[in-house]
Amino acid sequence: MSTLILCVVIVIYAMSVFTAVHSIVLRNGLPVRTLAWLVVVIFIPLIGLGFYFFFGINYRKTKMFSMKALGDIKWLQYMNEDQKQRIQKVEILRKEDTAGVKKLITLLLNNSKALLTLHNSIDILNNGENTFPAIFEAIASAKKHIHLEFYIVEVGEVTGQLKQLLVAKAREGVEVRFIYDDVGSWKLPSKIVQEMRVAGIQIYPFQPVRFHRLADKANYRDHRKIVVIDGEVAFVGGLNFADRYLHGVPKIGAWRDTHLRVKGEAVASLQIVFLIDWYFVRQELLLNKQEYISYTPESSNVMVQTVTSGPDSDWTSIQQCYFTLINMAKRYVYISTPYFMPGETMLNCLKAAAMGGVDVRVMLPYTLDSHLVYWCSRSFIVELLEAGVKVYWYMKGMNHSKVIVVDGTLASVGTANMDLRSFEQNFEVNLIIYDQQVAKNLETDFMNDLKNSEQESLHRWNSRTKTQKIKESVARLFAPVL
Repeated sequence: MSTLILCVVIVIYAMSVFTAVHSIVLRNGLPVRTLAWLVVVIFIPLIGLGFYFFFGINYRKTKMFSMKALGDIKWLQYMNEDQKQRIQKVEILRKEDTAGVKKLITLLLNNSKALLTLHNSIDILNNGENTFPAIFEAIASAKKHIHLEFYIVEVGEVTGQLKQLLVAKAREGVEVRFIYDDVGSWKLPSKIVQEMRVAGIQIYPFQPVRFHRLADKANYRDHRKIVVIDGEVAFVGGLNFADRYLHGVPKIGAWRDTHLRVKGEAVASLQIVFLIDWYFVRQELLLNKQEYISYTPESSNVMVQTVTSGPDSDWTSIQQCYFTLINMAKRYVYISTPYFMPGETMLNCLKAAAMGGVDVRVMLPYTLDSHLVYWCSRSFIVELLEAGVKVYWYMKGMNHSKVIVVDGTLASVGTANMDLRSFEQNFEVNLIIYDQQVAKNLETDFMNDLKNSEQESLHRWNSRTKTQKIKESVARLFAPVL
């Protein structure tokens, strides 16, 4: 028996060494992430191997998601190249207050084919009590099609009302397509899914996870939250279909979040994102049908780009977007994010901006729904404070908003957190908004949230207990893999 155990140990360790050399070192990844995985795989071989195959493989390089390259359809490429050629000639970008954004617009055209749309209107929807009624009202008025894509769908009051509306619309003959993430929606009973399908709703999971495929799919999730109704109105932002977004969470409190209602040209951009994901899920091509990508022009002139990122893209598009947004700031940049594990590049970007005289404010929730992320996020605070970044703890519950506002002229709202998972592993979508009024409104919301926040000081932070510091340091070791 002892000989058998020894052989098993030798085999496991040999696998760990082979994985460490072949799959980790030779991948030429970020040194900090490579070292983190080497420590995990070498020093805790069996568990480490499991963690690596679940969470460590970089499918951006292995091209597991190459099917989603359908997004590079020819007409989208032509439109993208045409916009890059014409960007210098767009009249609205010649104005003094918008000329400075050409760099960001061009970046997003290059890294994610994020077409610039000029004729849009944007409504900011704060929290579940404003967002869900707006979505339900739009669904109730649908005449042709309803497209939904969400990370979390859980049984409860909100999902019950959604199901009732969708079933009624499907029976009226409205086309209903629904993508839900299989991991994020583990709490969604299969009975509810089956009832929707019987009613005529086309509802399917994104990347279904079963034990025989768990290692290659569990870590790459569809974190997008998109609703498109008849190609005329769309919704995107931080809220999922779960009761916590309406009633809060015990021991944490109310749920603070930000969503957007969009009308105009940008609706077609969000529709394209959905239809590409639909093809990936169902292998059904709808992108070539005009009825799905038409839109109703708006008289208002809110400029918007819809930027996506995920393991199917060649670039970490949203990370590059955030980096550029912060570097563009001349006066201030206000950031609200629930999960803050920025990585060295983004951390240095924030510190450099603050040390360069920009008013950098980062708002984080004081309480979190994940203990490991809670302590890991706090491990970055001392560096921010030392560089002059102002850190605020939101005290009135869980602030789940993903918002960046720069100089009162442009903003980002969407699904991506400021962490490596959102930057590199999840499928995300954000709207970049080039409009003073929308930016000012988001700034007002940020300032209102500050009234429910406490600013951290370097002196107070340095006086925290040794136990807290140890927890932060240990949790930070997991930052590259969280």
